[in-house]
Amino acid sequence: MTGVFDRPTRIFFIAVALFTAAVAAGSLRPEGSALSLGTLTVSVLGKYMCLATLAVSLDLVWGFMGVLSLGHGAFFALGGYAFGMYLMRHIGSRGVYTSQLPDFMVFIGWDRLPWYWLGTDVFAYAVFLGAAAPALLALAFGWTAFRSRVSGVYFSIISQAMTYALMLAFFLNALGFGGNNGFTDFKEILGFELAARSTSAALFIASAVLLLAFYAACRAVAVSRLGLAVRAVRDNEARARFAGYRVDRVKLSVFVLSAAAAGLAGALYVPQAGIINPNSFAPLFSIEMVVCVALGGRGRLYGAVVGAFLVNWLKTALTGLMPDAWLFVFGLLFVVVTVFLPEGVAGLAERASGLLAGRGKGGGRGAAAEA
Repeated sequence: MTGVFDRPTRIFFIAVALFTAAVAAGSLRPEGSALSLGTLTVSVLGKYMCLATLAVSLDLVWGFMGVLSLGHGAFFALGGYAFGMYLMRHIGSRGVYTSQLPDFMVFIGWDRLPWYWLGTDVFAYAVFLGAAAPALLALAFGWTAFRSRVSGVYFSIISQAMTYALMLAFFLNALGFGGNNGFTDFKEILGFELAARSTSAALFIASAVLLLAFYAACRAVAVSRLGLAVRAVRDNEARARFAGYRVDRVKLSVFVLSAAAAGLAGALYVPQAGIINPNSFAPLFSIEMVVCVALGGRGRLYGAVVGAFLVNWLKTALTGLMPDAWLFVFGLLFVVVTVFLPEGVAGLAERASGLLAGRGKGGGRGAAAEA
């Protein structure tokens, strides 16, 4: 287990735990008091945690395996829709039409739930579905792509096509997922009001726990025999295949694990965002996650978390101050990261700390020589 919890991982865990404790404590302090955090602030930070988990899941596939997916937003959105079904089922008679059916079903004239909605009022099943639905999609998509030896830019293009096709499908009212409006107006989760400050704090903590759990799982994969196979495939796929590795199975196992984590992140994101609609499948969202990983420093895991927080904080700030400027800034950020920061913020920090450490050692040797 020492390999899993190396020094950077321990530092990361301590930092996230301290940050989580500080936010949770601030959210439970009386409103208006010093260091108090409002429900909106806690929900925004909780969403950042979920997006950080999505970024780590992408880094596992891109940074460690060398497969650039431009469709990870689809797994995130599927998990969100799966758990959104649970939230919609628990609106009940408090909806606009005071029916046990979701409002959009009453509006389009449906008188019963579709078969695929059955059981979604059970919390455990909704959580399972949030991970299983994206994992099954990744299994089908990955099995087809990897067995056909689709790689490089071709895999990126067809993964983006997949998420775009899903976006168009979810806009259809006949699909039974709310059409262009999606799911919204959620009331409660496990009997607790979503608007309550304690619920907001609990969802934030759950998001942090998911991030740490998946981070540890990624580290376990990285130091395992599967991790060695993944690195072999990344460095030289043809040689790994010639050495006897089942390259398609190696890729598929990591891809499915990544998709399941992305789905769980989406499931936790939805109650904090208060809405899920087909725009969550938009290709731009998946590209944003790629920029998050690149900015933070791919292949490091913690870099993806740093990048997710930086990009989404910048997006929140700019869309509030200058809504029309975000896309221009995002494009500029993409160019700057590609040209000037190929190793990301984490790589820059590691290089700076290495230089400082080298100077410190040099200074120590110089002082010893003088003595």
